[in-house]
Amino acid sequence: MLLYFHLVLIAAIQGITEFLPVSSSGHLVLLPNLTSLRDQGQTLDVAAHAGTMIAVMVYLRRDIAKMGAGLFSSAQTRTEQAVSARYLVGILILASLPVIIIGLAVEFLDPSFLRLTMTVAIANLVCAGWLFLADKGPILHTLASPSASQDAQISGEDTIDWRHLTVRHAFYIGLAQVIALIPGASRSGVTMTMARQLGYDRLSAARFSLLLSLPVIAGASLVKSTGLTATTHNDQLMSAGIVAVLSFICALGAIRWMMGWLSRTDFSVFVWYRLCLGVALLGYLAIGG
Repeated sequence: MLLYFHLVLIAAIQGITEFLPVSSSGHLVLLPNLTSLRDQGQTLDVAAHAGTMIAVMVYLRRDIAKMGAGLFSSAQTRTEQAVSARYLVGILILASLPVIIIGLAVEFLDPSFLRLTMTVAIANLVCAGWLFLADKGPILHTLASPSASQDAQISGEDTIDWRHLTVRHAFYIGLAQVIALIPGASRSGVTMTMARQLGYDRLSAARFSLLLSLPVIAGASLVKSTGLTATTHNDQLMSAGIVAVLSFICALGAIRWMMGWLSRTDFSVFVWYRLCLGVALLGYLAIGG
């Protein structure tokens, strides 16, 4: 029973927090640090990330289809939508390069301070403050069509021309992902924060963050899964399957909720959550936790 509770907990934490600006890696670091539960290990980590990646692929299926169509369209038949899709592929590749390069170095060095509760606490407090300040700034760029309905903007259906997101700004947003190698910083959090600091609207910031997650999660899962197949037992594969399915369900629900929430209000709820978590963790450490 404890095993299944552990699996559900890992899947729920990963699925719910992966795309919200609250740091999934920070929460997963805290799980063994604050409880008697053991570290989930690489097999379950890869499974949880696979589940969340499938969830974002399902949510962004239209964007992915457009990118595929744009890449394989001929110059004679290329539409404005196809040109925008090809441009999106290019800026996603550019924006992903910094975190892929630095991430490989971090994976190789594996610094121990990244697994400390203190690291998670400080990262939450600093990034919460950054998000608060960035979200108070004006909206200078709205990528969705002005005539698009709120529901269309949430789903992103035929409303966004990604060519309005400049190459320089896309690179800055991608560069911010390097900060997220620190547990507690949040990959989705820092990318949305940088986008808001550059003046982009909340839904566009969140949608680009979701798109950026695809190459990052795929790359990280590929690195971590190297050599797992030969050493993974059948019971571990069953546990991994459970975690992947539950992570998928939780992640898809969290994405839909977040996009609906950001269509109505700002990031304040996430700022307050991260501030409270950071302060609580510092208090826990201060009393000898």
